[in-house]
Formats: sequence, C-alpha cells, structure tokens
Amino acid sequence: MSTTMHRHDITDEAWALVEPHMLGQQGQRGRIADDNRRFLNAVFWILRTGAPWRDLPPEYGNWNSVAKRFRRWAENGLWEKILEVLIDDPDYE
Repeated sequence: MSTTMHRHDITDEAWALVEPHMLGQQGQRGRIADDNRRFLNAVFWILRTGAPWRDLPPEYGNWNSVAKRFRRWAENGLWEKILEVLIDDPDYE
C-alpha cells in the first residue's frame, strides 16, 4: 500500500481507538493480520464513495478478498464493535 494518506483513510487517533478490537492480533486464535488498517481503509473507501467492490483501488488489496473479509467481520459482529468505539469520537465523520 502507498504511504500516502487519502482523505477518507482512518486517522491515527481513530486507529488507536479501534486497533485493540481488530481480529488477527498476537495471542488470538487464527492467522495474524498484518493489514487490518489497510482493510479498514478499503471498507471506508467503499462506504464513502458508494462504489461497487470491483472498483476498489488495487492499493487496498484484491477487491474480492476485501469483500469476503468484510462479510466475515459482519457475521462475527465486529463492525458493531468498531462503530461503537468510533461513535464516541465526536470528531470522527
């Protein structure tokens, strides 16, 4: 992924709030995820642009993999946890 920050990418402050709630961390069962922030930025890009998954820019990863991961997280209830954390941040759009 490019090191350039896009205006719709999650800020460092918001990332610090949600990172502890991410799946795939050291000590958790399953694979360690090294790209949770990139994945979250990909989902936010889709949400903010309204574009279909297939139009996801390649810098965010393979659109199909991102879409499948999004569905898995939805089934696990992780999005509700993330939104609960972010909703308490008045500066988060």
